[in-house]
Amino acid sequence: MFRSVRHMIYDLIEWRSQILSGTLPQDELKELKKKVTAKIDYGNRILDLDLVVRDEDGNILDPEQTSTISLFRAHEIASKQVEERLLEEKSQKQNIDINRQAKFAATPSFALFVNLKNVVCKIGEDAEVLMSLYDPLESKFISENYLVRWSSSGLPKDIDRLHNLRAVFTDLGSKDLKREKISFVCQIVRVGRMELRDNNTRKLTSGLRRPFGVAGNSSV
Repeated sequence: MFRSVRHMIYDLIEWRSQILSGTLPQDELKELKKKVTAKIDYGNRILDLDLVVRDEDGNILDPEQTSTISLFRAHEIASKQVEERLLEEKSQKQNIDINRQAKFAATPSFALFVNLKNVVCKIGEDAEVLMSLYDPLESKFISENYLVRWSSSGLPKDIDRLHNLRAVFTDLGSKDLKREKISFVCQIVRVGRMELRDNNTRKLTSGLRRPFGVAGNSSV
């Protein structure tokens, strides 16, 4: 209620400034005055205040110079206009709520934020650290991999991302909420020689991806 009244007051202040500026043509000035009186009547209605009876130009009717029947008819017309405005506002609000619900239902209902601090694992060569979500009952991954390239020195390959290794798993919807268990799986892939103990330069290879380790947490 407070926000609604505040917006109406802001509109009235702006329209009042336009009226006092004296730069509006007569037809626009007349339409603007009608808009102002309609806004005032609507605000009085939602605040349970008295309805002000006006003529076609928006001027307040003088009960001393207006017949009772004319006042009654003018009151009926004003009440009908305000009620139509209330129904219109209610309909618009319902449509907005329906659109929001539909949008919420069509978008992921929650997300998982991951912040990688360090990889404590003696690998000996460069490695790739892949993190993903896994359904152990269906035996399948339910998300894409978050990939971090780790160097043999124990730091990220992209040193600029040190202390800034973050990811958000956003592809989670209402179906995932119904899963009995979701595991967070971390896979380590060694990138380098076929064998770590291979010191023969004639057999030396590089850039090969070999599975090295895996870890998981089923409390997600």
